[in-house]
Amino acid sequence: MGYDRDLAERIRVALADQKVVREVNMFGGLSFLVNEKMAVSANTSGNLMVRCDPKRVEDLIAENGAEWAEMNGRKMSKGWLVVASDDVNSDGDLAFWISVALDFNKKQTGKAGRGR
Repeated sequence: MGYDRDLAERIRVALADQKVVREVNMFGGLSFLVNEKMAVSANTSGNLMVRCDPKRVEDLIAENGAEWAEMNGRKMSKGWLVVASDDVNSDGDLAFWISVALDFNKKQTGKAGRGR
């Protein structure tokens, strides 16, 4: 799977202070799991997929230019957003989205993958 290598490196730097980070090829790019829970993903076109609190979706879309994530032409469940590459060009913008993902990551309970 391909992914934007520059964005992936910027994500690595942004997550450097996290204790448990793992990189996994999924969602058509390189995903970053924090404490075994998906946080963000870099795709081939430089877009950033963000896992966020479903309660914040409407506000984040309205205020920050994110879009509801789609897979195979269908919207993913609430809480998955895609931010266009133009909206994560600056380190400040990327830091904002990383913080959105980490805030939700801390609230999630259990380990990803349970129930499979």
